[in-house]
Amino acid sequence: MIYGNTTGLKSSQVKALERIYQRRLPTGEVITPELARYLTEQSRELRRQIGLIIDRSGEVKYVILGDDRELVIPDLTGFGLGRSGLRSLRCIHTHLKGEPLSQDDLNDLALLRLDMMVSIAVGEDGLPGPTHYAHLIPPNPSGQIHLLHNVPSIYNWDLDFAAFIRALDSELEQSRSETVDLGDKREKAILLSVTQASLREAEDGLDELAELARTADVVVLERITQRSRKLNPRTLIGEGKLKEVVISALHKGATLLVFDQDLSPVQARTIAAMTDLKVIDRSQLILDIFARRAHTLDGKVQVELAQLKYLLPRLSGKGTAMSRLMGGIGGRGPGETKLETDRRRIRDRITRLEKQLASLSKGRLQRRQKRIKTGVPIVSIVGYTNAGKSTLLNALTQSEVFTEDLLFATLDTSTRRLRFPREREVIITDTVGFIRQLPKSLLGAFKATLEELVDAHFLLHVVDISNPRFEEQIRAVDRILQDLDLHEIHKILVFNKIDLIPAEEVAPFCRRFDAIAVSACLRETFADLLREIEERCWGEEIRGH
Repeated sequence: MIYGNTTGLKSSQVKALERIYQRRLPTGEVITPELARYLTEQSRELRRQIGLIIDRSGEVKYVILGDDRELVIPDLTGFGLGRSGLRSLRCIHTHLKGEPLSQDDLNDLALLRLDMMVSIAVGEDGLPGPTHYAHLIPPNPSGQIHLLHNVPSIYNWDLDFAAFIRALDSELEQSRSETVDLGDKREKAILLSVTQASLREAEDGLDELAELARTADVVVLERITQRSRKLNPRTLIGEGKLKEVVISALHKGATLLVFDQDLSPVQARTIAAMTDLKVIDRSQLILDIFARRAHTLDGKVQVELAQLKYLLPRLSGKGTAMSRLMGGIGGRGPGETKLETDRRRIRDRITRLEKQLASLSKGRLQRRQKRIKTGVPIVSIVGYTNAGKSTLLNALTQSEVFTEDLLFATLDTSTRRLRFPREREVIITDTVGFIRQLPKSLLGAFKATLEELVDAHFLLHVVDISNPRFEEQIRAVDRILQDLDLHEIHKILVFNKIDLIPAEEVAPFCRRFDAIAVSACLRETFADLLREIEERCWGEEIRGH
């Protein structure tokens, strides 16, 4: 089969090109002089570029026909990358005007991770003219990605290709092992922020994205920020810059591009089409973390529902492009099998999950009503993710809810009793952590879980006072409570982790925000908080005595 546009060719010309597949090159030669001459003669006759994709055993995998200026290399994703990051394929093609390798040639070399890119000039007589070739080199201080060479005559090209590629493989593999543990099977990511906001805001966003990546067990290799007056509607980032980023990512051994901004379906598909790398955005990263962390039936149903709602508008293609686009980290979540189903089946699944969620919601309602009938006050803990909510719940109630220094360490609602003197007690509920720009699909799915908050007498809004962005986090939580119609419930602002900031700063912050200071790790700091909870629950009764 000849790849490219064969319109207008005679059957004899097609057969002449197809005969190239019968040739097998010696492993020590990039191309034989005989095959080079055959290519240039056919190219001159057709007035089109002809290209070959050849593997290291010397077998011709593709014969490609272009036009007089360029040719399009077919999809090579079926050929995996080796430990060196090369695909074990080389591209050899003709240039009708004898020009050197173009920028597109060099981009293909880097983006497709080819062993070598070769162009052979077609002489006036159809014979091979000067030959230009390029190959990748290990990362270096100059930032150079490839080396260019030229050979005056194909007949005098003295290069032992087998020895050359072994040496190049070794250098690239050694270079990658110095920066990336090749035995580490975790995803390795480049984080990108393309924004019209200030650089400081962009860096703050990337800091949080890096924390999300750490929570998802992703290794971050590099962070890239680009400020743009006008965002590209097709690729978000400029196409030239995107190619640079992808080439750099491949060179460093990255497997994943993570955008801090949400990508539209068109943007995600366009970017994925340019590279073998997986492409995800902040929302999908959060969804992936939720998929890892959900343990109860409630949580699992909500996460799958959120994932499918996120994926549905992006299901306009199939195959390898979609696997790169929506595989998630390590292919978790709904996975490629669901991505390859049609929209009707996805919608049917969403309908079933929504019914299941409604059924589970009835069970939660019955349990909540039983608690309300007991007359025991209910206090719900809310706050930004990793603010220390579960740690505070454990410390107050001497329980063992799972905690870890990760974003979204706990997703499932936990309920405990907190006893006070005079046989009084309250029910304290810990909820999932909030985050800025929470994906809308997640907000809808977790609205059911956060129904617990509706019955709360008041909320404990826990804030990590040691975080430089704590004021922004307070606003983010308030916005989400507003979106959930929970903003009218009374709140107690609790500044946690006071042991991590200078002691003299605590009191001014508390006065400014009308907050109570605690450290969830130091029970002796709870007196003011417990007094305030007691006052809110039984103030009149206590004062009556």
